Amino acid sequence: MPNKKASAKWNGDLKSGNGTMSLGSGAFEGAFTFASRFEDGKGTNPEELLAAAHAGCYSMALSNELHKAGHKSENVSTKAVITLEPIDGVPTISTIKLESEAKVPGLSNEDFQKIANATKEACPVSRALKALKIELNATLIS
Repeated sequence: MPNKKASAKWNGDLKSGNGTMSLGSGAFEGAFTFASRFEDGKGTNPEELLAAAHAGCYSMALSNELHKAGHKSENVSTKAVITLEPIDGVPTISTIKLESEAKVPGLSNEDFQKIANATKEACPVSRALKALKIELNATLIS
């Protein structure tokens, strides 16, 4: 499998500086600042990009696991919410909450929940972030 790349550049000090982050594919480049990361300022931040990566990974993985189990999903959509909070005085990502919905005709909610929870443990981004608390709220749409 190929290696994936991204890059970031920061200018200046923490509070008044600014930077950009970009994906190696060229699909995204965005500005970030202290305010966009630790306040409600305009721009992106590392946590937002990590949340997007986790949501994308989980949606793909859940679709794959549903199909492997013989269930044809029409769609899977996932939102990821990352909690960044001070722990021992240091900004720390403590929790990622995945909120996923899947439209899978003919599948029972019980079977869906089993597959969804197993996928939470198995998706590559979840595996990379296993030191964090990862919560899942999965909804089956009939």
